[in-house]
Amino acid sequence: MNPTAPTNPAALSAAAPVTPATPAAVALAQREIVRFFRQRNRVVAAVVTPLVFWLMLGLGLDRALVVAAPADGNTSAEGVGYLAYFFPGVVVLMVLFTAIFTTISVIEDRREGFLQAVLVSPAPRWAVVLGKAIGGTVIAGLQAVAMLVLGLLLFDAPGVASLLAAVGVLLLIALGLTGLGLTFAWPMDSTAGYHAVMNLLLMPMWLLSGAVFPTTTAGPVRWVMLANPLTYGQTLFSWLWTSGATPLPPGGPWVSFAVVVVFAVFMLALATRVASRPGRGN
Repeated sequence: MNPTAPTNPAALSAAAPVTPATPAAVALAQREIVRFFRQRNRVVAAVVTPLVFWLMLGLGLDRALVVAAPADGNTSAEGVGYLAYFFPGVVVLMVLFTAIFTTISVIEDRREGFLQAVLVSPAPRWAVVLGKAIGGTVIAGLQAVAMLVLGLLLFDAPGVASLLAAVGVLLLIALGLTGLGLTFAWPMDSTAGYHAVMNLLLMPMWLLSGAVFPTTTAGPVRWVMLANPLTYGQTLFSWLWTSGATPLPPGGPWVSFAVVVVFAVFMLALATRVASRPGRGN
């Protein structure tokens, strides 16, 4: 081999590729976080609305309803009052609202020309989707943790392991919902239309997730709840938060956890596919 032979740039590029994916994803995630917390109206709406739901329904039905503990012999819990039962559902509702408010930035970025500038950069589109999804997940996680601190002051605290697992499940729920929001927001150019679609889709998903009433409900509603992927994340989070005092769907905690992971991965993959179609976001 001739040591003085000229270097082949293409060969070097293939041997040690340099990708802007990671810096782009990190920069977009940081931008989403800073942008969201600078818009105080969105922060207030994402936090106050679930709290109002919780206080109105929780205080109104607390003495009327008691959710029985699962009869599986694995817990000595006697059930929880409705105010305590509804609290995990409110935390998930906060995560849901955050997913809507953060993913709507796709439409605003397109209108301002920022999205077009990102799309013509060397960053792959999956990095753009991942950056926005991570940003939305971090925002939702911070708000949910703040809400959980309030819950620790009001209710019996779960064990450290259960608490950490519950936060992990919340982050996975946030990741999946953010991916779902990006899937619908990417091809849209109207914020009003996006809000209408997301309210039509996400609110029924939340109402039929075990947040308002347990999955032990009889009749066809139960089957709709079991077909809802959010049910498995919501009930698993509630089960961990209440130390096993609330029921789970069939299959137990590991099946619910698997559904949560699959849903998050699937929604991110679908959002990436939608973003990669020709003409999307342009």
